Amino acid sequence: MTASLPRAMLIDMDDTILSAYGRPEIAWNIVATEFADELLPHAPQAVAAAIVGSARSFWSVAGAEWRMKLIQARQEVVKGGFAALASHGPALPTELAIRIADRFTAYRDEQMFIFPGAHEAIDTFKARGVRLALVTNGAADQQRAKIERFALAHRFDHIQIEGEHGFGKPEERAYLHAMERLGVGPEDTWMIGDNLEWEIEAPQRLGIYSIWIDVHGDGLPEGTHVKPDRIIRSLTELVPAR
Repeated sequence: MTASLPRAMLIDMDDTILSAYGRPEIAWNIVATEFADELLPHAPQAVAAAIVGSARSFWSVAGAEWRMKLIQARQEVVKGGFAALASHGPALPTELAIRIADRFTAYRDEQMFIFPGAHEAIDTFKARGVRLALVTNGAADQQRAKIERFALAHRFDHIQIEGEHGFGKPEERAYLHAMERLGVGPEDTWMIGDNLEWEIEAPQRLGIYSIWIDVHGDGLPEGTHVKPDRIIRSLTELVPAR
């Protein structure tokens, strides 16, 4: 390390560099309210709560292939929420579930933004000689579009998208491949991201110093056994003082 920075950083994209999927319950409530008249007699808040519950159940068992089919996954999640509502009230049509899911996808895209100071922090790391890899899960076209939209490609020495490489976090080879491309080992590398399994627990097993980004300051989930090496709220906290 030089000037308190490592030789290399592996940096997650969604909800680390840019606001993408955080606080889904807020987004679902906003979208459900847009469809309030069509959801009657169900209240938008009740519909949103059912969808959030369905999403937790869905993603707790979903295989990695669903990360490549995020639009379809959201449709299944809303259908699951509708099914839960139908168990104690009138059923809602499947075509409405699909329209709500697709609106959620569009809303998320509309609301996406780069976190303040993220570009500047990354540029500082690179200027200080740190080797940088963007390591992100998800479908190739969707993730590549974000990289271009938010001017990230030229800021990294290596771009690694799950859908382009055929593997992703938390597979060991996702981290090993990125380090190989940067020409570094675990002892020279930091991993930074918001997912406790993908960006903390898995890379720590390889000896990588792992930093959890807690953008909203919520703190570690109750009962978690994962212990990040450091917790930050912004990439700017890693920029050395002048």
